[in-house]
Amino acid sequence: MKVLGIGILRYNSDVTEPVMLTQSCELSSFGFFQRSSVREMITFFNKTIAKRTPPGQRQSVQNQDYFVHVYMRVDGLCGCITCDAEYPPRVAFSILSKILEDFESFYPTWKKENRNEVIVWPQLDESLVKYQDPANADQIMRIQRNLDETREVLHNTIDSVLQRGEKLEDLVEKSGELSAQSKLFYKQAKKANSCCAVV
Repeated sequence: MKVLGIGILRYNSDVTEPVMLTQSCELSSFGFFQRSSVREMITFFNKTIAKRTPPGQRQSVQNQDYFVHVYMRVDGLCGCITCDAEYPPRVAFSILSKILEDFESFYPTWKKENRNEVIVWPQLDESLVKYQDPANADQIMRIQRNLDETREVLHNTIDSVLQRGEKLEDLVEKSGELSAQSKLFYKQAKKANSCCAVV
């Protein structure tokens, strides 16, 4: 999962083309001589898609192996994230909402700006680095990653116990801490689950 660029644009009735207010790109995966061309393409796609996105709408557009996720607010402030196909769209749109709110707080007179990329906003560069990992932006992804890690640890723990030659059934039988009812439940659950096993 990789984010190549984040752009903030404005497209209001007083301009004929979207204005790229500020942009940040992370193009280290491209060759040195390719980077300026890739940046120009990202800018071109951001402006083109922003122009074709109705106010108050979100859309995702695929170009080869990359997606451009666009959120055009009703007031004409627009955010674009260019990323690979693996980056979750829901996360991209939540990042855009947050970045646009933060940008408006930083630069409240954005509607008056008609020049491309004249606003320097260091937080955009920081956001580009921070959100390379979608879990930094999305609580649900963070929880899922923690659950996956916990599940892996549990599987490794059970596997290591079984590798020592002990059977889980033997451990349950030997355990003095389990009540008779718990042991009976374990045996019945194992018996019920075994009927569904694929041979």
